[in-house]
Amino acid sequence: MKTSLNGKIAIVCGSTSGIGRACASLLAKKGASIVLAARNEEKLISTINNLDGEGHSYICADFNDPDNLRKKAIDHLNKIGLIHILINNSGGPPGGALIDANTEEFEIAFKRHVISSQILTQLVVPGMKKNKYGRIINITSTSVNRVIPGLGVSNTIRGAVSQWVKTLAIELGSYGITANNILPGYINTNRLKNLLEDSAKKKNITYGQMVNETEKKTALGRIGLPSDIASAVAFIASEEGGYITGANLSVDGGRFGV
Repeated sequence: MKTSLNGKIAIVCGSTSGIGRACASLLAKKGASIVLAARNEEKLISTINNLDGEGHSYICADFNDPDNLRKKAIDHLNKIGLIHILINNSGGPPGGALIDANTEEFEIAFKRHVISSQILTQLVVPGMKKNKYGRIINITSTSVNRVIPGLGVSNTIRGAVSQWVKTLAIELGSYGITANNILPGYINTNRLKNLLEDSAKKKNITYGQMVNETEKKTALGRIGLPSDIASAVAFIASEEGGYITGANLSVDGGRFGV
């Protein structure tokens, strides 16, 4: 099955590195026009210059500042109109024990992962309803299924995002709009590298040994690539993925199957 996104316009958040960039790249290859959203304008320009196709643009905004994001998104969307696909994706909260987290950490994470996603969704849903087509896709974490020790704030916020999406799926389904969570497992990103480096230090082993331990925790025996997540996103974003909604879709190489 060869999915096509010709004629579709997609907002991809956190799109200048890692999973977000891989999603933007693959959706563009499949024919979509991409609206990149991230806070570093230099990286946005670099990313947009490397996308296939045409009609791409970007929103430069900090997801830790929802009011600024709202203003910039409104200004930009007024120029381009209808959005078919929204991919909510942003860097995860720092690691640490839940009991040691201060309230500011929760506030920042909630703004970044819930409030900012809510703002963008409210802006794009009216057009999706008129078009009878919409895809809201959140990149979250397998901690939705099983909490990850040492990621206390992240575990908490990801749970909120999961319930938010399931509620949207119920409210928007009759308009042809789906809402889903993609749950990445161990994916080769800077965030995973940093987490594994910290774990290696705590265990007093090398980074290479830590990577080897991590690979053995998956059924497939490897750490995933950002492109593995992008492939799942592209399918759910397509016409062919139209009967999947309210789902927490694990893309983790069988992380909990071994």
